[in-house]
Amino acid sequence: MVGMNGFQALYNYGARKLVLIGLGQIGCIPNELVYSSRDGRTCAERINAANRMFNKKLRSLVDQFNNTISDAKFIYIVAYGIFQGITSNLTSYVRRNNGQLTCLPFQTPCENRDEYMFWDPFYPSEAANVIFGRRSYRAQSPADAYPVDIRRLSQL
Repeated sequence: MVGMNGFQALYNYGARKLVLIGLGQIGCIPNELVYSSRDGRTCAERINAANRMFNKKLRSLVDQFNNTISDAKFIYIVAYGIFQGITSNLTSYVRRNNGQLTCLPFQTPCENRDEYMFWDPFYPSEAANVIFGRRSYRAQSPADAYPVDIRRLSQL
C-alpha cells in the first residue's frame, strides 16, 4: 500500500482529488471456489477476513488524509461491498460461473461473455467491471463509497 510518502509525492505533483479503492471479496473468485470450497459456492472466509481488515485500515486512512491535508480530498470505494452486492443479485447483473473455468485464453470465446462475472479463475469480466465502475462513480447505496462517490468528488 502506498504510504503517506507516496500520497505526498502525488500531492506535490498536483493531485488534489484521490480515490482509494478497497479489495473485493477475493475469497469468492472462481479460483478460490475451486480450491478452497467444498461445494464450489462457499467463499474462503480466511481470505475475505484479511480483505476486510485491510479495507478497514484503508478507510481509516481516508479520514486521516482528509484531516491532515486540508486542500486535498480523498474518498474510499467499498469494492468489497459492491462485489458482495453484485454476487448477491446475480440475476440482476451477471451469472456466476460457480468456479467453472469459463472464457479461458486461446479458447473459442464464450458466446455470452457479458453474462459472466469472471473471464477466468481470477479476473472480473468487462460486465462486472462496468457494474463496479458505475457504482463507484454514482453510488447505488451510501455503503458503496465513503464519504462520497466519485461523481460527488468531481463536483467538490
